[in-house]
Amino acid sequence: MAVLNKIRQRSVFLIIIIALALFSFVLADVLRNGGLSSDKSQSTVATVNGVDLDRTTFMTKVENMRRNLGPNAPAGQAVNAVYEQEVKRVLLEEQYEELGLTVQEDQLNDALSTNLAGNETFQDEAGRFSQAKLDEYVASIRTNQQASQQWDDFVDNTKMTILENTYFTMVKGGLTSTLAEGEQAYKFENDKANLEFAFIPFTKIPDEEVPVTDGEIEAYIKDNKKEFEIEPQVDIQYVTISEKASQEDIDEAKTSIENLLKDTAEYNDVSKLTDTIRGFANTTDVETFVNSNSETPYQDRWMYNKELPVTIRDTVFNMSTGTIYGPYQVDNTFNLSKVVATRQMPDSSKVRHILIPIGLSPTDSITRTKEQAKTTADSLLTVLKANKTKFPAMVKQFTSDVASIEKDGVYDFFPYNQMVPAFRDFSFEKNVGDMGVVETRFGYHLIEVLGHKNSQKVVKVATITREIEASEKTLNNVFSEATNFELDAQKGDFAETATAASLPLKPVNKIGMLDATIPGVGNNRDIVKWAFEEETNVGDIKRFSTASGYVIAQLTRKSPKGLMSIAEASSRVSPILKNKKKAAKIKESITATTLQEVANSQGVSVQTATAVTMASPTLAGAGNEPVVVGTAFGKKPGEETGLIVGENGVYKVRVLAFNPAPSLDNYASFANQLTAKATPAVNGKIYTALKEAAEIEDNRANFF
Repeated sequence: MAVLNKIRQRSVFLIIIIALALFSFVLADVLRNGGLSSDKSQSTVATVNGVDLDRTTFMTKVENMRRNLGPNAPAGQAVNAVYEQEVKRVLLEEQYEELGLTVQEDQLNDALSTNLAGNETFQDEAGRFSQAKLDEYVASIRTNQQASQQWDDFVDNTKMTILENTYFTMVKGGLTSTLAEGEQAYKFENDKANLEFAFIPFTKIPDEEVPVTDGEIEAYIKDNKKEFEIEPQVDIQYVTISEKASQEDIDEAKTSIENLLKDTAEYNDVSKLTDTIRGFANTTDVETFVNSNSETPYQDRWMYNKELPVTIRDTVFNMSTGTIYGPYQVDNTFNLSKVVATRQMPDSSKVRHILIPIGLSPTDSITRTKEQAKTTADSLLTVLKANKTKFPAMVKQFTSDVASIEKDGVYDFFPYNQMVPAFRDFSFEKNVGDMGVVETRFGYHLIEVLGHKNSQKVVKVATITREIEASEKTLNNVFSEATNFELDAQKGDFAETATAASLPLKPVNKIGMLDATIPGVGNNRDIVKWAFEEETNVGDIKRFSTASGYVIAQLTRKSPKGLMSIAEASSRVSPILKNKKKAAKIKESITATTLQEVANSQGVSVQTATAVTMASPTLAGAGNEPVVVGTAFGKKPGEETGLIVGENGVYKVRVLAFNPAPSLDNYASFANQLTAKATPAVNGKIYTALKEAAEIEDNRANFF
């Protein structure tokens, strides 16, 4: 009570302290995220040319996309797909507004009539689209908020499609190739030249003679920035410590499943007597025993030899009824398999049937209760047992299995597992000529067995499966191992710590901010987010929980958005710079002026290329050389070029002959070919161009 009085006396003071603590917490978060303005990044997925993509609306669309993609779609795929859709929508809407594009009522009506023409809801008696039917439908759904919203969304999407098609059609209309361009394309393909050339390959000079410095690589990167721009990236290295069962756990799991074989004694508090609980070996209710003790339920079905698991097929199939095989291990489970029964059974069966449904029948238009459906099926059975010739007529009159009516209710030879259990069991276990009624989820089936094929041995097998799980003791040991590794790695060298612990070190390079999958780990956004956090520095180490254990990761590189580093770009830039230096050296070494003299001085032979075109600028023995061929086409027969630096070496060329293609009256077909070749890529290129020109703030990484 004295303590409570003191708290009451200092209540104002305590309130001030708590308020200051909360304020400092909020302020720290604001500062950590870059100031008060960063609140927007927590509610806005992206800003495109000043237009915000609201988080709530965006994530609703992501959920819809996830449902469409299915459960096996990679993490982040839905987020990225919706992001691209929304960015494209904003950029194109800006274009529509700037151009004054709108959707007129007649355009919308035409589009709706085309899209809905095949829907019976909107067709008249003649099967044609009816505007009146459409108006009637729209009026009928306005009282249903969900249906009304779905219709409005459909109309909006139709409008957007109209605008998009109009816009892209307008752009494509301005990209039609001219007759002059068609003539040029014709000449590129058909003008031919015969050439002689001396080719001094870059490989003549060893790489060691043309070293490239880091400074030269850096200068090249800066002069060609667009080629070497990269998004923020990180590199990590990590080890995994799995929560796998120990040998002690495995032995315990084996003992546990072995104990299921034996009868056990159990004291009954009610009868005050000791009851004997039958084990798997002696139980008379196999199904209940399996369902009570197994990770997987009992399967009451016959199995052919080929259907048994490969690991037990040869053994179990030849065991007698009541015999048990096991315990045996399959992957991470221990199993016991008991042969419940054996018999001879066909591998395919032919039947005919009449299905009496519970509810409305599509053939006789009668609605039946379950009892009425059973009574009807039994009545038909009585009639047909007396006179089977009436079967086809009764199929047409009574069955609700529309698919089999044309075949008089017959299902030709089908395999054992094709039908639902009750139908299957009657078809395969009864004799040819037997007739009876069975119930399935579809209703009551009156079945007659017409034929069997390929009788063979089958078995019923009851299998108890138990997972081999890591014990609490093992889990605690794994946690301690992971924690100790993290602490040791923070004190010393990460790689050396991994080696000392006999844990494989796995590096992962060039991880993007929006990546979700770590090779060897799988989906783990937590690792990616941690690596990109401002507070995370190169060398930092952190432990992460996974579905199978722990990952201890170290950040080894962190690159902001910008240009590639010298090390990253070296493999691309070094060959380019080396070839430039080799070209200079080769040209410096040549003092001769004629083609033959150049060839003699460099120890190469003069080669010939015939029927070379601008469209296919390939020189036999040298490769694709557009600059070399293009230069040669600028010379007259008998003229020689100067030294030309090509893709693969240095060249000197003499034109032997030039054979121009005959002139055409019209080059429209070639112009049309150019247009047709360019058109398919227009839509994508327009979006890419608009996106590159836009100002986009991308906050996706904050939301997944």
